[in-house]
Amino acid sequence: MFIQTETTPNPATLKFLPGRDVSPDAPIEIRSPAEAAHSPLALSLFGIDGVSNVFFGTDFITVTKANGEWPHLKPAILGAIMEHFLSGAPLVTEGHGPAGYNDGEEFFDDEDLETVETIKELIETRVRPAVAGDGGDITFRGYRDGVVYLAMKGACSGCPSSTATLRHGIENLLRHFLPEIEEVQAV
Repeated sequence: MFIQTETTPNPATLKFLPGRDVSPDAPIEIRSPAEAAHSPLALSLFGIDGVSNVFFGTDFITVTKANGEWPHLKPAILGAIMEHFLSGAPLVTEGHGPAGYNDGEEFFDDEDLETVETIKELIETRVRPAVAGDGGDITFRGYRDGVVYLAMKGACSGCPSSTATLRHGIENLLRHFLPEIEEVQAV
């Protein structure tokens, strides 16, 4: 098994490509060892000193480090990923799948439904594919008074360039199609 790695815009995060599906139904972000209880792979990754966040995308895994250097962490991470896929163990245990990815209820006023549907379509078709290429994900959380609220996951969470991505990329895109949008904020 050959696992490729790619850097991401976030220097604390590396993207691992095992050459097979990882979480094809929906992305999953695991932020702590406690949240990893239902994922054998996440448990193994959090067992590596320095790992602070694990994100499972469609065909990739991003790992964020709190400390340590990549040349020391990378071999252990590659070993954990390889061992997991060769074992045939599930990504998550039965009944604890991607549904846990949702961060809660979306919020917006009923009269903004048409605007929200357009925002969601633009995020889904134009933003999420580009963000996934960098090892992350972005989801709609809410809309109120001209402000769009988005959740950033994986490599995007805590990335130094995420503010620029929100302001210059996503905000400009949404304003182009929906002039009533005043601002985009991360939640």
